Amino acid sequence: MEKFTITQLERISELGGDSSLTEREFTDKTERDLVFRQAEKDLVRACRGRIKELLMDKHMTDSVTVGRTLEKWLIDQDYTKVVTPTIITRDMLAKMTIDEFHHLSEQVFWLDKKRCLRPMLAPNLYVVMRELHRITNEPVKIFEIGSCFRKESQGAQHMNEFTMLNCVELAAVPDGQQVDELKRLARSAMKALGVGEDEYELVVEESTVYGSTVDIEINGLEVASGSYGPHFLDSQWGVFDTWVGIGFGIERLTMALAKSKTIKKFGRSITFIDGQPLHI
Repeated sequence: MEKFTITQLERISELGGDSSLTEREFTDKTERDLVFRQAEKDLVRACRGRIKELLMDKHMTDSVTVGRTLEKWLIDQDYTKVVTPTIITRDMLAKMTIDEFHHLSEQVFWLDKKRCLRPMLAPNLYVVMRELHRITNEPVKIFEIGSCFRKESQGAQHMNEFTMLNCVELAAVPDGQQVDELKRLARSAMKALGVGEDEYELVVEESTVYGSTVDIEINGLEVASGSYGPHFLDSQWGVFDTWVGIGFGIERLTMALAKSKTIKKFGRSITFIDGQPLHI
């Protein structure tokens, strides 16, 4: 019996074919190649149709829609959107314990000896929420959505440039209620996205930077991670109140909702748009 070649399987996967096609067996190579050519034509036709739908009707990719849905959800809960620099300093990373000896330092895109592209939103948000609380002496609820950069392994679940949305509440939750608030936020976010309670899990994990986290997983894939304080990093930033925060990986979340096997289709790209390949 014959099966599709590796090249044929890669093309079928690129075009969005599923296991009902990729696992087929054939009596000989002629039959296999005939089926492949017809399947490729059908898949290309379907991709063209979805691209036309995007341009004529949707006008926003699923990744953009997911991000905007979460932004609206947060604004409806009285969060304020902030925008901070993409370039941060080595000292800011060191305050997150990521110094030259930390293994995460190797994943950082350094611009020079003192500056890098941010691998996370947290350093800037620490500064902004601290200053806003100092100025107002009131609880602070802010969020940011934007690109982060890491030299990740080039697997199906990682990209060098990805979009994070981080929300944080400072001095808004009594000590001892942080985990409950994180779980409430997580469930509320999933509801806003139309994800049923039986479609995700809340999992407690240990992080090398944040300590204990409350993660959101869809089919075993982590799509968001929540942390809270008081935390051992807080004093580095002059933060002394309780806080809770969740970071959502927008492309991962979109990938999970689309039940896709690869994140590349949903990131910033010139080879894919809205999950569809442009090489068709």
